[in-house]
Amino acid sequence: MVARVMRSRDTAVWPTIRVADWIETRDTLHLYTQVVGKVRMANEPLVNHWWNIALYVSARGLTTSRMPHPTGPSFQIDFDFIDHVLTIETAADESRALPLEPRSVADFYAAVLGLLDELGVPTPIWSMPVEIADAIPFPDDTKHASYDPDAVNAFWRALVQMDRVFKIFRARFVGKASPIHVFWGALDLAYTRFSGRPAPKHPGGAPNCGPQVMWEAYSHEVSSAGYWPGGPAEEGVFYAYAYPEPPGHRDCTVAPDGARWDDDLGEFVLPYEIVRQAADPDATLLAFLQSTYDAAATTAHWDRAALDRQWWPEQGAGLET
Repeated sequence: MVARVMRSRDTAVWPTIRVADWIETRDTLHLYTQVVGKVRMANEPLVNHWWNIALYVSARGLTTSRMPHPTGPSFQIDFDFIDHVLTIETAADESRALPLEPRSVADFYAAVLGLLDELGVPTPIWSMPVEIADAIPFPDDTKHASYDPDAVNAFWRALVQMDRVFKIFRARFVGKASPIHVFWGALDLAYTRFSGRPAPKHPGGAPNCGPQVMWEAYSHEVSSAGYWPGGPAEEGVFYAYAYPEPPGHRDCTVAPDGARWDDDLGEFVLPYEIVRQAADPDATLLAFLQSTYDAAATTAHWDRAALDRQWWPEQGAGLET
């Protein structure tokens, strides 16, 4: 029986998520999501820009959504960050559960692959983490073994708030746009808009990622934004960038107060705590998302008349009248 975490019932609250308070758990969870994400990558057909590999924010944590399997039934893997259990369910009405608790990445990796075998959906994966410097192969990683349920629950509750606001922002665009999803390479929530024009070949360079990974991710011109639980702020940062970076982009003024260009990251950043502490967190985050997109689309000369929705009812208001 997994203990239920006591948490606020006020769904409007943006929780405190100080990186220093949960960094060991964050790094372990990051690797857990890589194991699960690689299972999705092994079973899903390639979709443009690797959209087929991401995880999605769910009502209880993170989910792969339903995945096909070449020889077995369709199945789904869910991180439940309320009751703190990993569940694997198949379309053949079978399921398995693995408690989320302090356990090494090596143990988690072996347990997940073992449960997949039991359910008739065996999935070999490449056991090397990606986008992490000095990475340890999953079967050998006994270093990362932390799991603080309160910290993980707070991180998920923050993602729920971000996902909600990003969906409002996504509705303002009628061009090609990504889902709002969690990429396990860096454990970041991300959303991307496309101008429709091809981009120059990306130089690559991420640890344990061949150049073809970035070639696919950045095959077309983008304006992208997200949240990363790291970086130059106490509680992680919202970020925004354009690829390729247009001339004058980094010199643009963006909102709100506290947002700035970061030379080391090569993108605009806004500390999470500025949003959390704002009188209107939704409006504060939307100001950052909109102003950084405006900076990218204006300096890169996007066809705004064709790509931007000229009006939008926030959260569906007015659609039936």
